[in-house]
Amino acid sequence: ELTYGLERLAMFIQGIDNVYDLDWDGVPGEQGGKRYGDIFHRAEVEFSDWNFNHADMTALLQHFRDAEAECGKLLALETPLALPAYDQCMKASHLFNLLDARGVISVTERAAYIGRVRALARGCCEAWIDTAKAGEAN
Repeated sequence: ELTYGLERLAMFIQGIDNVYDLDWDGVPGEQGGKRYGDIFHRAEVEFSDWNFNHADMTALLQHFRDAEAECGKLLALETPLALPAYDQCMKASHLFNLLDARGVISVTERAAYIGRVRALARGCCEAWIDTAKAGEAN
């Protein structure tokens, strides 16, 4: 929920029901102010079209496996690289969401994929903590 969590908080704070109506810059509309929709609507439309109509599911499955493997390699280094590993973890998570939305992942596979992404995230957190502790010792 991190992806849309901030927008939901902003909607609550601004007292609106539509994310596209979020005040983006604090400038009134009649003075050229922007709304969230002015900035992000086109991207939402184009990425939705790509995901639901054009994305190659076989390629996305491979990208998931690649991100998962790269994250694992980064975490397995003698001195793990927590932040690059986390980047790969986030890519795997995003790819899982794309595959799940398209129905590529079955109900029975879904829990296993979630577990795989969770294991990556946990590994990143552990690497971050371990390298932070090692930095304090130096």
